[in-house]
Amino acid sequence: MKSWNIVGVVGAGTMGSGIAQVAAQAGCQVWLCDQNPEVLHRSEQALKSILARLVDKGSMTLDQSSAIAKRIVRTTDVAELSTCDVIIEAIVEDLSVKSKLFQTLEGMVSESCILATNTSSLSITALASACSHPHRVIGLHFFNPAPLMALVEVVPALQSAPGLVNDVCDQMAAWGKSPAVAKDTPGFIVNRVARPFYSEALRMADEGLASPADIDASMRAQGFRMGPFELMDLIGHDVNYAVTSTVHAAFYGDSRYRPSHTQRQLVAAQWLGRKTGRGFFEYPVNEPHTGSHGTVVEGVADRILAMLMNEAFDAVFWRVASPEHIDLAMQKGVNYPKGLIAWAEAWGLDRIVEVLDGLHQRYGEERYRCSPLLKERAQTGDRFFNP
Repeated sequence: MKSWNIVGVVGAGTMGSGIAQVAAQAGCQVWLCDQNPEVLHRSEQALKSILARLVDKGSMTLDQSSAIAKRIVRTTDVAELSTCDVIIEAIVEDLSVKSKLFQTLEGMVSESCILATNTSSLSITALASACSHPHRVIGLHFFNPAPLMALVEVVPALQSAPGLVNDVCDQMAAWGKSPAVAKDTPGFIVNRVARPFYSEALRMADEGLASPADIDASMRAQGFRMGPFELMDLIGHDVNYAVTSTVHAAFYGDSRYRPSHTQRQLVAAQWLGRKTGRGFFEYPVNEPHTGSHGTVVEGVADRILAMLMNEAFDAVFWRVASPEHIDLAMQKGVNYPKGLIAWAEAWGLDRIVEVLDGLHQRYGEERYRCSPLLKERAQTGDRFFNP
């Protein structure tokens, strides 16, 4: 395996800058490219502040922080990346724009240079097909903020070279990350498996079964750091709704991933959450947000958890990822208190099937269909983690 000594990152927004910091902290020489000089300047100033805080906290010495800063060279000229061992793009989520970038890069990098995309929603295979050498294209989906979040979803295209996944996973581990290998399917692991956390919460609120604050309280009582509504407010409803819509369309309208009209209305009103001062909750200017305050409602958490666990089992059934990597991804990527599959097995698979069958009988919707693998394992008693 060739070590990644020189790393290129295209796109100096929050994600690209974070990836550049991760690579620099791992000892790599980094070229950070963005066509906008102002974006590069903001990235540089933000890194100075981050490193200064780390020094103040004693997490690193002043010499270490200076060395990290010096390893990152910023440029508006993509040709400067010609000597890189790997280039990771973190630009706009547009397949045609990303494809054009990779085609440009192919004309200037070495044959051994890996081209990686940080996309969270686009097909890696489609991106690879735009390249003359598709065997070196792979997905490397970091989570925000990249320096703090351990998970990286490693997603091979159909055309990726044999052995590339293992090499990339080894590099990510060397960078201090936790790689989880995912099939090139909509949402990969996290954005697929996590959908019910939001959609089922929205569904219950729309039905009037519980308020957003009470649903949040019910999920925090299960060990989640944030409830679904405060988390959607933090992510931004424009972003969360767009991801749900993308996954829904990619699965040909599967009702399990149907977007919420309520969330669409929030987007239409520009009530996007914290960044606009209002979403499901209000965020007064210059006042600290202390979280939503609600009461635990019986049955709320069971319904959301059953849907999440079912989605995790279905991801195994469709060979999206291994049970181990699914549980790793949900814990390291979105800070779930436990891995969903191990949690389900401890919770009781019969209990989950009972909840889902009850919902399916009540609503008559395919949304609540039980995964064949979950139903089978509930009947046989076979377990992945808790034999």
